[in-house]
Formats: sequence, structure tokens, C-alpha cells
Amino acid sequence: MVLMGVAGCGKSSVGAELSARTGLPYLDGDDFHDPLNVAKMRAGTALDDADRWPWLERCGRALADHPRGLILGCSALRRSYRNRLRSSSGLRELLFVHLAGSEALLHRRMAQRTGHYMPLALLQSQLDTLEPPAADERAVTVDIDRPVPEIAAAILARAGSR
Repeated sequence: MVLMGVAGCGKSSVGAELSARTGLPYLDGDDFHDPLNVAKMRAGTALDDADRWPWLERCGRALADHPRGLILGCSALRRSYRNRLRSSSGLRELLFVHLAGSEALLHRRMAQRTGHYMPLALLQSQLDTLEPPAADERAVTVDIDRPVPEIAAAILARAGSR
């Protein structure tokens, strides 16, 4: 399962909650960025596709390295990025969970968080890049405007039907 969405949508918090409920490990895709990508984002520069492809390959390999299951937090903003995760992991039936919220909610969350290299200034570039999953993708969309335990429960209920 890949928890996807723009910065501030709660991938890490929801991933930790899902991990506790399912016993599956949670890995944060941010940990797979190379130092140059992190420095670029910290400086307020959005990543381009050339920056993202190697990172997506590393994320896909992490999925492949966990044959018993993994919850991965990864923005996966475009369909082509999700396709790269599918191909690099070898998992054609990979489930994407789009954590979706209003721009105002995302802005508020990012403004409140501390200790993360992704500045609030890059939120708009992520929103501009986002291609929500299409009907033909194996994906569910979950609204993030509620407490994390409720989000996790909704994901588990919807994931079971997918």
C-alpha cells in the first residue's frame, strides 16, 4: 500500500497508525531521497522529474523488498510516478491511498509542523503537479479532515473492498 498525496496530508501519521493496526511495517519515502534532493527542497526549489525518477526507483525497490507487505508514504503525485512505482516494485496490484484535503487544511498543517525540510512555499508546486488517481487505477481517496484514527479506519474499510 502506498499512502500518497502532497506534503502535509498526513502520510507519516496515518502510516504509523496503519502500521500499528496491521502489523505491517511503515516506511517514509522521504527517507529514500538523496541528499541533493533534500538540499534542493530545503532551499525551496521544487524537484523535477529527473530528480524524482531515481527516488521513485528506490521507493519501488523498498516495496519489492517486503513481500509480506509494506505501507509506504510516497507523494506519487503523477500517474507516471505511480506507474514507475508499480514497475520498479514488480507489483501490478499495488494499492494507492490518496490522502486528500483542502488547500487551506494542507496549508495550516504545513505551517504548524516543525523539523521537516519541505517548506510551506513548495505546497503550491505539489498541488499544481498532483494528478489524483483515475478510475482505472487501483486506488482509493480518503478525506483527511478528521482525526488520524478515523482516517486509518476508513482506509482499512475501503482497502478491503479493493
